[in-house]
Amino acid sequence: MKRSLTHTYILLVASMALFGGTWVAGRILGQSVHPMSAAFLRFLSASFMLIFMCCRAEGHMPRLKREQILPVMFLGFTGVFAYSYFFFTGLQTIAAGRAALIVACIPVCISILSAFLYKERFGPVRVMGALLSLIGVSVVIANGNPLELLSGGISRGDLLILGCVASWTAYSLGGRAVLKNLSPLTAVAWSCIFGTIMLLPPALAGQLMEDIIHARGIDWICILFLGVLATGLAYFWYYEAIQVIGASRAGIFINTVPVFAVIMGFLILGEPIHASLITGGLMVITGVYLTNKR
Repeated sequence: MKRSLTHTYILLVASMALFGGTWVAGRILGQSVHPMSAAFLRFLSASFMLIFMCCRAEGHMPRLKREQILPVMFLGFTGVFAYSYFFFTGLQTIAAGRAALIVACIPVCISILSAFLYKERFGPVRVMGALLSLIGVSVVIANGNPLELLSGGISRGDLLILGCVASWTAYSLGGRAVLKNLSPLTAVAWSCIFGTIMLLPPALAGQLMEDIIHARGIDWICILFLGVLATGLAYFWYYEAIQVIGASRAGIFINTVPVFAVIMGFLILGEPIHASLITGGLMVITGVYLTNKR
């Protein structure tokens, strides 16, 4: 059991690192590809990757029972379609740092709702860990002065990013019920397929065909990274972790994503690292430890 739990945490951290890489890939794609085109192509490649993984593991693509279709469609709507729409549309009008702070509320929302809906224990140590992790994320993305991110009131962009919080929280908690009857790989594969189908109309309404024709080589590399690694593998590992340690404990690791994003931004894009990254990163890691402490 100890080895299984350790393995789960390793894969969970790896999935968060891949999620962090999406910020770098998304920034590169944003120079030449429409947001909804990028979202559709990301999940289209992810769907092919996950179908391949299912066929390799099961010998075929598992079929859904009639009673499983709507729950899995709910996952596709919340975790793929809705999250992508709110995320890309919100970032058109609000700064990435402000959006990242709002999205960092996801683990807290998952923990609170898990305690309310599923009676998961949420004692004072876990409360302190969740708050410490959230404060650490704000320190990282605000270069040591998180209060600056809260000035200016709530805009339409803020509300859209709050839609990301609601979407991913629903995706994580909805997955808990789905995993009672489906394997993580099958659940993620079918949710990606349904979500990709939902993303097609807005992508076509944008400039999907033009983006495909004029995409650069680096754009296709980013799309494959987003789809195959940051979605195909990372979503699967994330759902495996939910199955083993619960939604709230897996969800708190999402607070490490901005830390990974800043580190990768430094290594790949040459963005500077300040003392606030080190301080905030230690707070995030400590908060994750406290939240997962039994």
